[in-house]
Amino acid sequence: MYSKEESSKLREEFWTSFGKSFPRKWILYRTGVKEILFKFYFDTKKAMVCIDIEGSLDSREKYFNKMESLRGIFSDFLPNNEYEKEFVLENGKEISRIWIEKKDVCIHNKATWQETMEFFVSNMSQIELFWQEYEDLFKEDVF
Repeated sequence: MYSKEESSKLREEFWTSFGKSFPRKWILYRTGVKEILFKFYFDTKKAMVCIDIEGSLDSREKYFNKMESLRGIFSDFLPNNEYEKEFVLENGKEISRIWIEKKDVCIHNKATWQETMEFFVSNMSQIELFWQEYEDLFKEDVF
């Protein structure tokens, strides 16, 4: 068991190492649609690459429905993805989320860091490729 301080230090070390190992400017918060964010997530049980849809219920529903209508195409870029219209974060905030997950990795276990970094790079790259092809559909008022 790690103290809060030790855990925080390991998290910081992982993200610094990831940035140095794979120096790249990711889209993440700069999708051009303020409600749509791309995120990396890594904890003591799993790693995830996510598309988070935030904002009002109406906005979330609109963008989530667009993603659902493109589900088959998106799966060509990122197979084995999961969709959840009403996803509740640890802080209680409700969002919509589309993600892919890698289990049996742990941010406290440095032996799993390299495979997690490779998982992040390959899957976020696919999300960004999808976004480059289809982002205009999300920027239009009518789908």
